[in-house]
Amino acid sequence: MADFEELRSRFPLLAQKTYLNSGSYAALADSVRAAFAAYLDDRLAVGANWDVWVTKNEVVRRGLATILRADPDEVAVTTSTTAGINAIASALDFSGERDTVVTSDLEFPTNAQIWHAQEPRGARVVHMPLDADGWISPERFAAAIDERTRLVAVTHVGFRNGARLDAAAIARIAHSRGAFMLLDCYQSVGSMTVDVKALDVDFAVGGLYKYLLATAGIGFLYVRGSLVPQMLPTVSGWFAQADIGAMNIASNCPSPSARRFEAGSPPVVACYAAEAALAIIAEVGTDAIEERVRRLSGACMDQLAAIGWPAITPRDDARRGAMIAIPSRDSEGLDAALAARGIVVSHRDSNLRAAFHFYNDESDIAAFIAAMRELKEVFAQ
Repeated sequence: MADFEELRSRFPLLAQKTYLNSGSYAALADSVRAAFAAYLDDRLAVGANWDVWVTKNEVVRRGLATILRADPDEVAVTTSTTAGINAIASALDFSGERDTVVTSDLEFPTNAQIWHAQEPRGARVVHMPLDADGWISPERFAAAIDERTRLVAVTHVGFRNGARLDAAAIARIAHSRGAFMLLDCYQSVGSMTVDVKALDVDFAVGGLYKYLLATAGIGFLYVRGSLVPQMLPTVSGWFAQADIGAMNIASNCPSPSARRFEAGSPPVVACYAAEAALAIIAEVGTDAIEERVRRLSGACMDQLAAIGWPAITPRDDARRGAMIAIPSRDSEGLDAALAARGIVVSHRDSNLRAAFHFYNDESDIAAFIAAMRELKEVFAQ
């Protein structure tokens, strides 16, 4: 059983701040900080340490595969979520009868902008609006997905309101209509178990600087193994080749694995950090993390309701992620007022966002609720 008090001590920031901002950037672990130092030490000792750098990239691939419950050959290590989605987009054909991408109004801009960028290639983009409670039911998706749908591309957890879509149900609907399913799990992976096989998604994308505890500049793309051979991305590079050492300039020879969706040199420094970060996630276990985050975030929501300032995030455990969104007449001002009290959160639109991870505890909730009670008269809607 995880010792969460000991785990919390590995994040020095938590000794001085109430940190509820993992949905923007995770708190820095001591071992991740040490990994940055290890990279610099290697540079000073060796200089260009390419063999080690390539090895680090493969270690990260295996670590991500373990967390996603996938095979390493189904995982591409990317520089961002954007890079992963662009690689998939470049491999899809929108010129035929299946020209439609169904997405949602919960999306982070990237997972809509990229599909709109395919419109000159023939893509038609359909947006699913939110239900009155900020969620989107699978039945609503069923009404929108049809024989023209090439891809359903949706977020797992919305970055604006913390609502969690029923990814497995949406994937079943997509597949029943002959469409692919892409899941953006940036706001879920690391804070809960994301089993790509159980969810039965075809593609999944995310990054590592939120709940996966690493740093910016590194992400991942999962591609169902059976789909890899039939997809040829036109966004490519030397690390996408079957033999990265061939230095072949006469042709494109893509890797038989999901590495064909990679591009240029790996994000070396970020791989050092990611290796250390993924080791922490593996040590704690995503099932244990999900249970703790669910309990802490639920308790926080209940206490917000008790002070008369309820969140807009769905209270149903199955319909929410790690982040709580609280409406405010001045979310930016509320964010600043909390920061002045040593409480780190974030805001989007007219909502304050408080995002929990396994390293948070009841003292963080108490500090946050006390401050929110104090600030309610000025900032509550």
